[in-house]
Amino acid sequence: MKTEKINGILNMKTLLKITFVLCLAAPAFGQFVDTLPPLKDGKAPQTFAELWDGYNPREEPLDVEILKEWEEDGVVMKVLRYRVGVFNGKKAMMAAVYGYPKGATNVPGLVQMHGGGQSASYKAVLTNAKRGYATLSIAWAGRLHAPDYRVQGDIVKLFWEGKTDDPHYRLTTDWGGVDAYHAPCRYEGSDYIRNSPSKSKYTADPVESPRNSGWFLCTIGSRRALTFLEQQPEVDAERLGAYGHSMGGKLTVMLAGSDSRLKAAAPSCGGISDLDVNKTPRLILDDASLKNISCPIFFLSPANDFHGHIEHLQVALDEIKSKDWRITCAPHHQHQDTKDYEVAAQIWFDQILKHNFVTPETPRTKLKLHTRSGVPEISIFPDTTREILSVDVFVTREAAKKPADRFWHHIPAKKGNGKWTASLELYGVDQPLWVYANVRYKLDKEITGAGYYYGVYTTDSFVLSSRMHMITPQELATNRVRSVLQAEGQIEDFSQEWKKEWYNYSNDPGNWRMTTRKLGDDLYRAPDFAKLAFSVRAQSANQLLLKIDDLSAVVEVEGGNAWQHIVLHSMDFKGAEGKTRLDWKGIKSLMLGDVGGKWQGTAPELRDMRWIAGTRAERDARRTVKLLDVKPVDGKTYLDIDHAEPFIHGYQATMNTWLDGKSPLINQGKTFPHGLTTHAYSEAVYFLGGKYKTFRSLAQAGPSATVVFQVFVDDEKVFDSGLMTRNQWKQIDLPVANAMELKLVVTDGGNGIGSDHASWIDAHLQN
Repeated sequence: MKTEKINGILNMKTLLKITFVLCLAAPAFGQFVDTLPPLKDGKAPQTFAELWDGYNPREEPLDVEILKEWEEDGVVMKVLRYRVGVFNGKKAMMAAVYGYPKGATNVPGLVQMHGGGQSASYKAVLTNAKRGYATLSIAWAGRLHAPDYRVQGDIVKLFWEGKTDDPHYRLTTDWGGVDAYHAPCRYEGSDYIRNSPSKSKYTADPVESPRNSGWFLCTIGSRRALTFLEQQPEVDAERLGAYGHSMGGKLTVMLAGSDSRLKAAAPSCGGISDLDVNKTPRLILDDASLKNISCPIFFLSPANDFHGHIEHLQVALDEIKSKDWRITCAPHHQHQDTKDYEVAAQIWFDQILKHNFVTPETPRTKLKLHTRSGVPEISIFPDTTREILSVDVFVTREAAKKPADRFWHHIPAKKGNGKWTASLELYGVDQPLWVYANVRYKLDKEITGAGYYYGVYTTDSFVLSSRMHMITPQELATNRVRSVLQAEGQIEDFSQEWKKEWYNYSNDPGNWRMTTRKLGDDLYRAPDFAKLAFSVRAQSANQLLLKIDDLSAVVEVEGGNAWQHIVLHSMDFKGAEGKTRLDWKGIKSLMLGDVGGKWQGTAPELRDMRWIAGTRAERDARRTVKLLDVKPVDGKTYLDIDHAEPFIHGYQATMNTWLDGKSPLINQGKTFPHGLTTHAYSEAVYFLGGKYKTFRSLAQAGPSATVVFQVFVDDEKVFDSGLMTRNQWKQIDLPVANAMELKLVVTDGGNGIGSDHASWIDAHLQN
């Protein structure tokens, strides 16, 4: 049934209806019957069917409360709450932003679900309404953004605490007798992923159960959102869709897998990867829902995303029941996208719910590994019913890396004989080969929408991706694939399509900042002691910013017509508190941009970025002996974490104590006031500058450790402890006269890093 509210007051007819339903639902005044059916024999659901058995999302009244109402650009907008259900005898209410075109009838309805760090937003609702959709943006975590009705984390806490006298107080989502909030949860002991009754009393079931998970409870909230939409007079109940980003993407998949009322889905950056099975009930993992999806679905999955791995997407496509699917995979993007990818959800809903758009079919590809030249070839056969702007191939050899760190080589495809082809020249054949294609299409007219993070964009094109070929090194060897590329020191020539190996998340054409992961790829890796060189030209004098990971260098650009040649050492990149980069090892990203948005004139011209030869002496001439700032004690200069460059550790590190930060350093019954404790893998590098003669320390393994201590002097290993366990120790006494660098290393002993504590007791230098 529908609840109607006019100017915040329920009419009498509706009030009587609600009263009647509540009387049926409650055995006594002020009491409610719980939404979820009792567990059978007290046991948690064991199958997906059991998980949802006995639940009817239409059964309960919605009890809609209008908190704010306004009109904007021909759109009726509301902040409201609706009833999710009753848990542990307490009613749960979901806050949301709702909007639809004024005067419209029979329009499609959309549920929009925010990510873990986001809010429900009026921007998504408003832009969708302008395109002819009614949208409900649900605030499952309590956070909500609308004009004059903004609920962020601090205001959610005001709501929890009932501080109604505070001028910032706002009604928002109330989970009642359960805790499905996130970042943070409401009650001590609660956990969004796996809310355990042994730690919290705010669980749906008194036993370990998937129904206790916030994922499940929020899916109930999204199913009730569909009930809300189908009861609105302006909505066509047969045309309902859902989309969401990150955690909202996973909730989209869970909704699509559990509710047949959903006719179209578009999850982004979520819903295709299983979480840790030790922390999440099996029925809440993505595959349980994916196997039950039969509605048309469009996956928005950036190639470098940490939450929705592109390799898992290939599995997800095989798991879903639906044969009507598309994918768009932006190369280099990590947990966000730009307009030509974000618009995928809009065209999908136009096709499935409005029937006024036809999305081209997924590009077909054929990979030929065995060729006469030893160079694999890929052929792309895109749907040509719409104008094609470009066909691009992307390749990575870095499957073993974290998704966010992989570099995707761009290979332009050439058109001919009704297909596009590209030769996949490789650097090395000992790693997997992953390859897919993107086809960019022209839109008939521009589309405006609100993106992942509600930035409003307008685009005239969109991108469809092919499935990815995932080839093993064994398959490469069997097909006699050769390594043909040579590492020659060049990083970027800045010609033609160079930006396709770089990325910028901004939809602002004036924002020319670009980032790449090229420097972490083996083909572009820096030689020892190399220098970074390139040329730049700009109309006006400016400051050019280069950022490698979290360290930056600023180049003064002179302006004018002349090319300016720039050479940078690793030590020229600096960070907070004087932090510098000792070398180029472990680089993940390089960014080129302006300083503080103050660039004058057009974007700079760049050319010929490459590595050029350098020497240890050149690098060391830029270093400072930080240990000279340490006051000697009885002629000993004790090593400190703060004076290492760099200092790396696998978990944590402490000075002058065991790893707990409290217990003293003891060896053979003697307490030592100085020492460094780390967790494997760890590496501490100290610049000596030829100022010291000896290094001494006691290398002692932790009580449960299996570690190896190593000492390097000017890159030569001069000490190796061998495997040490359970408080074993060894004396170290080494000459370092005239040495420039001392490096202390602790490895995990080959069996993983668990409990691998290690102490360099009494570690010091002497003249």
